[in-house]
Amino acid sequence: MSAVHLPAFMAAYSDSGFTNPHEAARPDAPEDRRGQFTHIGARFWGFETARHRGHRVHGTRVRFEPSAHNELVLRLAAPGRVERVEISTAFFTGNQVPIVAIDVRMDDGDWCCVLERAALAPDRDHALDVTPADAREVRIRCYQEGGIARVNLFGTPLPNPAPDPINLLATAAISHVSNEHYGNPAMAVRGVRNEDHMIGWESARTGFGERALFSLASPARCRHLVVDTYLHRLNPPLSCHLFGLPKGADPDQALARGPRWTARYDDGTQEVPDDFAAWMHERLADPGSSAFDVELVNPHDSPFVPLLDFGALAPDRWHRFALAEADPMAHLLFMFYPNGGIHGLALEGEPQSSP
Repeated sequence: MSAVHLPAFMAAYSDSGFTNPHEAARPDAPEDRRGQFTHIGARFWGFETARHRGHRVHGTRVRFEPSAHNELVLRLAAPGRVERVEISTAFFTGNQVPIVAIDVRMDDGDWCCVLERAALAPDRDHALDVTPADAREVRIRCYQEGGIARVNLFGTPLPNPAPDPINLLATAAISHVSNEHYGNPAMAVRGVRNEDHMIGWESARTGFGERALFSLASPARCRHLVVDTYLHRLNPPLSCHLFGLPKGADPDQALARGPRWTARYDDGTQEVPDDFAAWMHERLADPGSSAFDVELVNPHDSPFVPLLDFGALAPDRWHRFALAEADPMAHLLFMFYPNGGIHGLALEGEPQSSP
């Protein structure tokens, strides 16, 4: 069976300061944008990084680090055996990525290199044969900077792949939302990258710690949390957290004893304000305020079960977090800090039938 195109989307990238990197994962031909300019220079189709990834000022010298690189990660729509990667540098005539290496991995697996460093020429299509390997994600390491117009993956779909899990939040009731200034959690639950602009649940900048409670249609064992900050390049939250409540627990009573934002100072002392956002605004107005760490503390008598203590969030990225093993949960408390926007929110797991 000859290799076929394996559809994929841009899940993550290290930098693409000049362009919309999601264009690089599209199968259509790169658009000729010669003669088009923006406030940051000439327009290009695809992925283009800032300069000087491998150089930094070191005292009165400039230091070079050969291992430094940019990268982009494509996630396959369904697992497949990747056999060839086609990379186009169309219209990048002096600013193309000069060298690439390619890695693959399955979900929750380790990266495996399938192509050592290979050279890219300017304004050309390249067909790179790789060591065939099963993959759900493909990473292109770019040494060290520059542009790539398009990346297409080819290979063999895996037989009888497991269907993508249902988003259990799609049928959940949503309550106790702390801030929905620019959008709401329901918009994030519906977020599946159908738009070319920011959309979803975005709080105001004045928030310091946001939350929403999801009551599932039926209790479920929770396996993975997906948080997609697609196109939120300058305004994603910094962290996310997930807690569960079993069937029979009263959410209102539980929230009174639930996770609390806490300030921990360098000397080990801490403060647990009743209204953390108001307390933070007082700190901003106080020129003598000391630095501190913000932690989300779940009290020992809290009925909430930690499923994800801390998940770091990056701009414009598809995140998938493995959750702690726990009994089936009927309610889920999702929290993020300090504020910002989330395009997509999904919960993977297995609903449990009622006894």
